[in-house]
Amino acid sequence: MKKLRRASFVLASAALLTGMLSACGTSNDNSNNGGNAGNAGTTNEGTNAAADNGGNAATNDAPANDASTKKITISIYYPTPDLVEKRALEDDKIKRFNEKYPNVEIVKSDWQYNPNEIGIKMGANEAPTLFNTYATEGKFLAERGWAADITDLFNAYEFKDQMNPILQNQFIIDGKVYGIAQQGYVTGTVVNKKMLDDKGVAVPSYDWTWDDMLNTAKAVADTKKGISGIAPMGKGNESGWNWTNFLFEAGGEIQTVDGGKVTAAFNSDAGVKALEFYHKLAWEANAIPKDFALGWGDAVGAWAQGRTAMVIAGPDGPVDQGLNQGGMKPEDILVYPMPKADASGKHTGVLGGDFLVINPNATKDEQEMAFRYATFDYFSDKGLESVEASIQQRKTDGKFFVPPVIQYFTDSSDYGQKVKAVYDKYDNVYQYSPEIMSLLDGKPEAQFNTQDYYAEMTLNVQSVFSKKDVDIKASLDNSAKKMQEKFYDNIKVQ
Repeated sequence: MKKLRRASFVLASAALLTGMLSACGTSNDNSNNGGNAGNAGTTNEGTNAAADNGGNAATNDAPANDASTKKITISIYYPTPDLVEKRALEDDKIKRFNEKYPNVEIVKSDWQYNPNEIGIKMGANEAPTLFNTYATEGKFLAERGWAADITDLFNAYEFKDQMNPILQNQFIIDGKVYGIAQQGYVTGTVVNKKMLDDKGVAVPSYDWTWDDMLNTAKAVADTKKGISGIAPMGKGNESGWNWTNFLFEAGGEIQTVDGGKVTAAFNSDAGVKALEFYHKLAWEANAIPKDFALGWGDAVGAWAQGRTAMVIAGPDGPVDQGLNQGGMKPEDILVYPMPKADASGKHTGVLGGDFLVINPNATKDEQEMAFRYATFDYFSDKGLESVEASIQQRKTDGKFFVPPVIQYFTDSSDYGQKVKAVYDKYDNVYQYSPEIMSLLDGKPEAQFNTQDYYAEMTLNVQSVFSKKDVDIKASLDNSAKKMQEKFYDNIKVQ
């Protein structure tokens, strides 16, 4: 979930990729917020040219109607001001792209994807040519015609078969391609080991359970000092997103699709069990913050500042903030998979990721150039050099480089091995324990109205955290009824 801020966390092992692939369907997202077919076609000459990216050879004698010969303007997603290193990388990419394609003017867009704004942006023709989005949005954008159908461009792309299917498949809807994978994550739990050590609390096994999480959180919490053992997100859609990991671990589902009908399924025994665990964290362990209404930035900030021992997120975000803003040391940070409900369960975490989508209102030439820009550094030596330069600059600045777990390429590919070789050269690249990689179990988010569901579940989480005597089953049933009547009953699945 991209609004939950940049999730992701190291190169996944080949075993992880294989295991997670079985969990991924070709259309596993949708919905809106935290949160089409386009009618983009291209000429053969244009689609073939799309394979030319980054350091790959360009065609010198381009056909007259090739996009590389025309004056074209595209607007692109540009990182927010707080992401200084990412902006530097993007600026370098723009410079190199223009050296190769001087006919293209690139406009930096300061608009960050917001599912509550995308319809307005599309209606006013103000959306960028190339914009960022996250895993839940594939079906949502495709069905509303807010993502271009780039199937022809993608099929002509030289490296399409080397794209990581765990990510790329999330934007293949009914056999058509609507987005370009960037990076992904499986939600995990990031632990401040120093806080555990300072309280004399034993560090749990990576193969941990809900009981281990609860007992650890309870032991490290110090309410008199305003220290919590864990900070589950308690506001915004990220709250419902956090909780959904526990629903999955308990064996539950968000919704079922059968006979063309979508039915709410989160008010199951598994849903009750997952909310009861949250109730225990709040009322039995007294382990959550007194002010539990924390969004992504609040919770991660509290963790990086040593005010909570554990936070649930795509691990690279907290790790980066802890190392580069919180002054933490690598040895003080432990990245865990999500805990399994019991000894017989799995370490299931929500599978999400970051994607680039091309505006269907753009011309064919603009779409083609947007595709070339999106994939410009993919599988290229120039892209590798750019990443290494970023690592070196961070080292010069006394900062760490925190790579994503799941990249747009597969870890086992030749290019994946080249990337790993670069990482292994530097001591300021954060390394995750290999042990957790074999434990991760990624599960895609729901196909329909994912963000509406997250928003609804946030109300349940807040109710559990604020009311000791809440009727959990009744609360879930009420939410399921609302989701069913307002959203699911209006969906007809082909």
